[in-house]
Amino acid sequence: MQNFFEISPRLKSLDYEVRNELKSIFEKRDEITEYNQLKVLKAFINNGVSENHFNASTGYGYGDRGREVLEETFAEIMGAEDSLIRHNFVSGTHTLSVALFGILRPGDTVLSVTGIPYDTIHPIFGITDSCGSLKEFGVKYDQVDLNDKGLPDLEKIANRLKKDSVKMVYIQRSRGYTLRKSLSVDEIGEIVSVVRNIAPETIIMVDNCYGEFVEKREPTEVGADIIAGSLIKNPGGGIARTGGYIAGRKDLIEMCSYRLTTPATGKEVGATLGMNRELFMGVFHAPHVVGEAVKTAIFASRLFEKLGYNVTPASDEERADIIQALLLENEQNLTAFCQGIQSGSPVDAFVTPEAWDMPGYDSKVIMAAGTFTLGASVELSADAPIREPFAVWMQGGLNFHSGAMCVLLAAEKMINNQK
Repeated sequence: MQNFFEISPRLKSLDYEVRNELKSIFEKRDEITEYNQLKVLKAFINNGVSENHFNASTGYGYGDRGREVLEETFAEIMGAEDSLIRHNFVSGTHTLSVALFGILRPGDTVLSVTGIPYDTIHPIFGITDSCGSLKEFGVKYDQVDLNDKGLPDLEKIANRLKKDSVKMVYIQRSRGYTLRKSLSVDEIGEIVSVVRNIAPETIIMVDNCYGEFVEKREPTEVGADIIAGSLIKNPGGGIARTGGYIAGRKDLIEMCSYRLTTPATGKEVGATLGMNRELFMGVFHAPHVVGEAVKTAIFASRLFEKLGYNVTPASDEERADIIQALLLENEQNLTAFCQGIQSGSPVDAFVTPEAWDMPGYDSKVIMAAGTFTLGASVELSADAPIREPFAVWMQGGLNFHSGAMCVLLAAEKMINNQK
């Protein structure tokens, strides 16, 4: 650190303290990482992944065995019957949209049981007016708000399910731009139990973004019917340049595939254009990268606790995703933090982030993301809407060593700006 970066003596001392205090927590995180890494390795071996599965297909992509083996391997990793993992999902939001439109039909009701979903999902459901929303196609949206502790209200969920028919229960695992608790797999399992007891035919879908490989189990392993996420978040391992996945029941994956391509052709088509190798590599590296990202988040949490700021989750809390929220009290601190993160990024470190009107959000957003893949949340990034309580949401970190330095530089920038 002394040879490469200028960090104040106070922060150097705090860095040393934090690392020592977190040793036992980091050991536990490493054990989870090892478990998930070996699970992925075994799935690769079980499915006979081979060099010939990295070959490119063009045109319609008929008979692309690499694509098929990747989806078989990923399904095993996720504890699912089948999966759809493709580079032509353009984002996590697109992936979720394909799953929702693939499964829901006119007259169906989808019930969000984790309150209002993430901002970019609003136009899909028709919460905000948007051309082409599910609402326009006659799909009804309803929600059950979180309780006063910020957790799913199981009693209200049960009462709503008894009221009338619900085709799909929708669960957002991560917190989004809120300060509510991200849901553990066990907590998702509790929701599943309530739904199965009252409405066993209701489809349970989980937005699994930011949560993959953080725990030893995935939501499909506690009864969720379908999960979806982005490959430039956790499961792409910092290697996938684009893409998304849907995993779950085989019949539902088939429905989703008809939305992604066309009815009848489904997942039998889709040229891979030479991207199979990086998708395989990304999935293989994902558990380790996620483990590093979680340790970076825990480090940031403990450091900012010591600096006197409120954080969520706390540094000693169990983790359900890679996101760390820091309540920085004012716009000046928030902006300085993001600029500090950018200054320690491997790409575009010379850039100074500024807040702007980002499509899909209802307030200006500032983002720090000096990443190899644009918008890759599994690489270290930090972003925040410019609104109270002036919290920044940090996520990712390809390795802990550079991630921790970025956090220290962000803290240094804040402290210097306050002088």
